[in-house]
Order: sequence, then C-alpha cells, then structure tokens
Amino acid sequence: MRRRILVWHIHGSYLAALTRVEHDWFLPVRPDRADGYGGRRPDLPGWIREVPAEEVHGLDLDFVLYQTPRNLFEDGPAILSDAQRRLPRIYLEHNVPDPPVTARHPFDDPRGLLVHVTHYNRLMWDNGRTPTAVVEHSVAVDPSIQATGELAKGAVLCNEIGRRGRAVGLDIFLQAREQVPLHLMGIDSEALGGVGDVPYPELHRQLAAYRFLFSPMRATSLPLAVVEAMTIGLPVVALATTELPTVIDDGVTGYVSCDVDYLIDRMRGLVEDPTLARRLGANARAVAQQRFGLDRFARDWNAAIARAIAD
Repeated sequence: MRRRILVWHIHGSYLAALTRVEHDWFLPVRPDRADGYGGRRPDLPGWIREVPAEEVHGLDLDFVLYQTPRNLFEDGPAILSDAQRRLPRIYLEHNVPDPPVTARHPFDDPRGLLVHVTHYNRLMWDNGRTPTAVVEHSVAVDPSIQATGELAKGAVLCNEIGRRGRAVGLDIFLQAREQVPLHLMGIDSEALGGVGDVPYPELHRQLAAYRFLFSPMRATSLPLAVVEAMTIGLPVVALATTELPTVIDDGVTGYVSCDVDYLIDRMRGLVEDPTLARRLGANARAVAQQRFGLDRFARDWNAAIARAIAD
C-alpha cells in the first residue's frame, strides 16, 4: 500500500536510495536550506515533494520518519501538528553509538520502530524498550556504470576526514598515502590534497576509474561508499571493524584486516595487477547485487513500514 511519509533530508546518498521505495515522500524545506531542510535533488524520483516547513502541519500523513535527535526533539515539535506527532513513527539510525555498548538510544517509544542500517549497530546500541528492525543499505547507482580500473590508484571517499580524525581513520589514510597512490574525495578533502566534494550523479563515474576503494574508518557504521564501490565492481580494502568483516571476503571481494601493514601490501598488489583488481571487483559486484540491491531494500523497508503502522 502506498503511504504518505514525512522525512527530513539528512543523508543525501541514503535518501537517494530510500526514496526509490515507491511511496509519497514529503521533504520539509526552508528558504535558507538549513540542515535537514535542503529539499530534493534533481535526480530524485518525481513522487518526492517539497513542502515549506510552515505548511507541514496541514499535510495528511501516514507516518513520520526521524533520523537525528534534532529531528526528534526540535524539528518535529516545531513543524508538526499535535495529531501528526501522534502518528506512527520510525527512527532511522545511521550511526554507531558513542560510547559503544552502553549508550542508550534517544528514541524511547514502545509504540515506534527503531530501524538500524546494520546488525552491528543494533547490537551495540542499548535500544531500551523500543522495538527494532534492521534494513541493510542499498544505493541508487546508474546500472550502466561499471569499474574500468584504468587509474593505477586507489580512491578514499570520506566527508570531513580532517575534522572527524581517528574515528574515520585520518591517521591510517595519511600513513597509507605515503606508500600507496591514493586519491581522497569528499567534503573538505581539499585541505589534505583531495579533489573535494563530487556531485552525487558524477561520483560513481569518477570512482569507476580507480583500481580499488580504501576505507580506513575505525568506528563508523557500514560506509555507503563501500556499497557504492562494490556495486560498480571495485574491490574494497578496509579495516575489519564494525559490519565490514561480514561484507568483505578477504582475498575474494577485496581485503579486510586490522593489520594496516597487511592492507597496505594488498593495496600495492592491486595497483600493480589490474587483472587481480578486475577479478576481485567482479566478485564484489555480484555480492552487492545480491545483498544490497534496491529490490531487497524496498522489500525490507515496506515490511518495516507495515510493521510500524500495524503497531
């Protein structure tokens, strides 16, 4: 059944996949396009509608999807009517807890549904009394894009790596870059010699030219960049932390380890051997199509929506 859903624009890459699930999505907007109120991108489906924030209270909605504590505690009370605040609601958690294991999730609602993007995230959060579900990632990638590996270099895709520091492996990236040719992409990457933020519709075409993706992140959720790279047929080299050991098969779809020296050595091998990179990349693409495809993603999200509304 088609539903009418309010969602804030928080993570653009995730929103691009989420809104491929065919419902009527409403994005609140403000003239200043402040955080969460940026509205739709041109590449999003036509069933996504922008609504001025001051008019949201008049919408006929089926449920509300929150993604941040600010959505929950500030944005919702500010723009929703009393009746809308009583509607079924889902909180979509993108991140790992801080501190791990003991952090209590802020969404405390036995009548709501807390959706995690990985099983690791659900395991590590204290979810309290709130019912939970896991909907693993998908990405909205043009299926015509496939890795070429023409550049004998690796790509690293991370927003604000300089500010976020050790959690996203800034030190590991700098160490590896001394020994392996790596290009950094993402918001504010220019300060570290990177290429800057690449518009999402162009990102995958640029990524396809590299030999592999390196993910140096220590303590984040499953990076969407990993799923994007695998989907276009790039092998992934990553730390064996969070959900990644269940995603990357060492020596089959890429390389995964907590030994940074091992990863650096394997990256050198991929730079030197394009045939190896193509073989591992083809394996990665097959895994991504099965595990992270949009059809599976839509089924899981529709099941979560039906469960939230039924409860």
